[in-house]
Amino acid sequence: MNIQPSRRLWVPVVIVSGILILLGTLAWLLFSRVESSISPDPVSIANASLTNLQEQNRLTIFSASYNATVTTTLSKLGLSARKTLIMPGTVRYEIDLAKLGADDVRWDARDNIFYVQMPAIEIARPEVHIEQIQTYDDGGILIALTDAEKVLDQANRKKGVAELARQARNPLQMRLARESARRAVRHNFALPLQAAGVEAKIDAFFPYERSRYEDRWDYSRPIRDVLAEQQKTGGEAQ
Repeated sequence: MNIQPSRRLWVPVVIVSGILILLGTLAWLLFSRVESSISPDPVSIANASLTNLQEQNRLTIFSASYNATVTTTLSKLGLSARKTLIMPGTVRYEIDLAKLGADDVRWDARDNIFYVQMPAIEIARPEVHIEQIQTYDDGGILIALTDAEKVLDQANRKKGVAELARQARNPLQMRLARESARRAVRHNFALPLQAAGVEAKIDAFFPYERSRYEDRWDYSRPIRDVLAEQQKTGGEAQ
């Protein structure tokens, strides 16, 4: 198995998405009805960042290249034929930001921390490098006189795609993809906060890690609830 992770892909993705979110957040702040004498509200900024993230839909946070080597044997008419295929391909690791809801972002005002529960990583269908595919067969009468070669090729292609997907799920690559996702999400929330001069930490985690955050998750409050309370208080003050 030849694995060649492309670690550099998430960097431009994070930079571009961060700039878009920063611009969207600043525009939201510009047109919001917040008096200049009031300090920037971290929850409002985080909510604007969340909205911009959701509008991006799917975010590619990592990519890696693999080589699948598969073999299929066919027996027919008392004869047998075998063919081997070497299939290079690239697999993208993504998170569906549309699944990131308001309840998944919580604010701990005591420690100035936003807790973000990210959607699980999704592995896209492998992109096969067709021009780099190599095949080997043992020749023979069965391949020469029947459709055995076509049958073997179809079976090998199916096996090859499945093997690429299997390799993409190996623990090392999944760990690298998760770390890239954490960096991307933290960056996209932190950049607008920093631009507004707000000091706040971002702690991003996956659903399977929820048990480690249970106490802090229960103590913190969903940003939707915080904003609703702010709007209610502001309305009563008026």
